[in-house]
Amino acid sequence: MTDIILNRGAERRLRRGHLWIYSNEVDTRRSPLKGIEPGSQCAVTDSQGKPLGTAFVNPAQLICGRLVSRRGPLDRQLLEKRLREALNLRERYFPHPSYRLVYGDSDWLPGLVVDRFVDVLVVQVSNWGMERLLPEVIDILDQLVQPSGILVRNDHQGRSVEEMPQVNEVIKGKVAELIPFEENGVPLLAPVHRGQKTGWFYDHRENRALLNRWVKHKRVLDLFSYAGGWGVQALVHGAAHATCVDASQQALDWCRANGEHNRASDRLETVRGKAVDVLKEMVSAGQRYDVVILDPPAFIKRRKDHKAGLAAYRHINELAMQLLAPAGLLVSASCSMHLGADELADCVRGASRKLDRDASILASGYQGADHPVHPAIPETRYLKAHFVHLR
Repeated sequence: MTDIILNRGAERRLRRGHLWIYSNEVDTRRSPLKGIEPGSQCAVTDSQGKPLGTAFVNPAQLICGRLVSRRGPLDRQLLEKRLREALNLRERYFPHPSYRLVYGDSDWLPGLVVDRFVDVLVVQVSNWGMERLLPEVIDILDQLVQPSGILVRNDHQGRSVEEMPQVNEVIKGKVAELIPFEENGVPLLAPVHRGQKTGWFYDHRENRALLNRWVKHKRVLDLFSYAGGWGVQALVHGAAHATCVDASQQALDWCRANGEHNRASDRLETVRGKAVDVLKEMVSAGQRYDVVILDPPAFIKRRKDHKAGLAAYRHINELAMQLLAPAGLLVSASCSMHLGADELADCVRGASRKLDRDASILASGYQGADHPVHPAIPETRYLKAHFVHLR
């Protein structure tokens, strides 16, 4: 393997447990990055030549290296060990085989995401290093899980960063358009071929479970609803009515399918439109709800977008609060890794004071156990949700 030699002191972060290597941390005079094939596994050393491990390397990226081992290369034997450990973790904490089976760096498998929908696996790869190992990944997963179908959803935006081809392909068995699975005891359908990401967002499982305890006989508004993960589950747990809002008619059709799947379509309303526009119309019409769920896409995708994104979170929280009846419950969530949970809480505080309403945060939640947080990589903790009582 080619050696990657770090600048003096650059090894400290890796020794503390981090897995990423930035291009400006490499001593390019002694170990030029130019000419290294993207996805190559390289031996990483400190400035004194002491080994630090093995990394996937792509010289064209700011994060030019991702550690895959503290010792030798990520070969088939180690790959099988990592995948087996990931499976064992999920089987220990989840009684039903519906979960994120592999979560990238947190499972020491950078660039790999695998979601399990009972006996169907959806696989995504986002770097050249893991792309080279994909045939072995598929083979090992097939042996470990013995799924009836495997779908490779490599048609996501993350691959364009590394100039990787877009692929959406069933490589084993048959995979239907809507795949049955279960979350919080609720039978659901995931649009794995054409849906966002892998077709579902398992990360909010625990937050949805908490909300499900508080929705009986309540009128629920689910904004950015996608396929109804929040709204449909609320109906199954006794909500009187749920209104799901999304800009995509296709997403609302999937939401409808999930409502019908649970025999709850008579209490489900879908509204197509941009959330901000729909919110303003509802406020003007004087509509009120007992529960409002605000789970938008990331408004802060890059650190430089922080100021504008923070203003967007403040604005939409203020609009959502105007639709809450007295003693209503707001679920204010964010998947922006560049927005801290305390900053989201401050958005809630500011919006409530502007509207002269008293707010109490009853609970705060994060991603579930199938999205484990790597303690040295803050970016792996991206999800947060505050449950806010408004007087």
